[in-house]
Amino acid sequence: MATIQGSYFSMIIIFIIAFCSIINGSSARLTWKRLIVVDQSGEGQYRKIQDAIDAVPNNNVDSTLILIKPGTYKEKVTVPEDKPFIILSGRNAFNTTVTWDDSGDIHTSPTLSNTYGEGAQAVALRVSSDRAEFYACRIISYQDTLLDERGSHFYSNCYIEGGTDFICGNAASVFQKCTIHSVSHHNGAITAQRRMKSEENTGFYFVDCKITGVKSCTLGRPWGPYSRVVFIGTYMSNVVNPHGWDDWGKPTTHRSQQSEKSRMVTNSHQSRSYKSCNKGCDQC
Repeated sequence: MATIQGSYFSMIIIFIIAFCSIINGSSARLTWKRLIVVDQSGEGQYRKIQDAIDAVPNNNVDSTLILIKPGTYKEKVTVPEDKPFIILSGRNAFNTTVTWDDSGDIHTSPTLSNTYGEGAQAVALRVSSDRAEFYACRIISYQDTLLDERGSHFYSNCYIEGGTDFICGNAASVFQKCTIHSVSHHNGAITAQRRMKSEENTGFYFVDCKITGVKSCTLGRPWGPYSRVVFIGTYMSNVVNPHGWDDWGKPTTHRSQQSEKSRMVTNSHQSRSYKSCNKGCDQC
């Protein structure tokens, strides 16, 4: 489930967003004044998700639930800024999928789910709203899977998969009890946070999450000179490079980048937990 309010929330769907729900409002939480059903079989008001969104009045003030029945919807979806208080909800993340196959610059081709694969930026979900919440969503692509561009966002019990910089942007976001899965084979970065000034109150915070993968990855690399990424109480499998971070060939960021990690590693020989912070960093 996801909640969105204000500003600009756009999705262009290109891989697999196994549906959760996306709410455009404040504390709506599956209470609504307007119900719209999307069903590919024709038993709802609309067969396409975008048609249902387009039917919501501009400058909407009523909580609107768009209930998406099971199926695979191949379409690009955009929720414009003048249509707040919209809830997109599927019954199950494994049988309700929005998919597309495309690539493009992350600023001009926002996506929600993307099967394009390696070789180009292929954003699955772009979030630029002031406030947004996502619950039990599956967001999958390879490069730049989740463009968490700006705003304050909350992700709970979500599954996010990618290979390179697959959680990127400059939002202030909390990821709680999420599974972060890297498909990188060559130390691809999980995060690329873009905090540009020390006074910006932005960053990515991973709380009680789990990092898994297929071969090797790093926790992140600095897209901005003051990148901020924090892992707290997060399980990291042995796919995470022991060095943790990649400076992206920018040694000057060592003086300004703050990184913390809380890690529990379990294997046949040992179990250990530790937290570390790079020295020489500024205050968050």
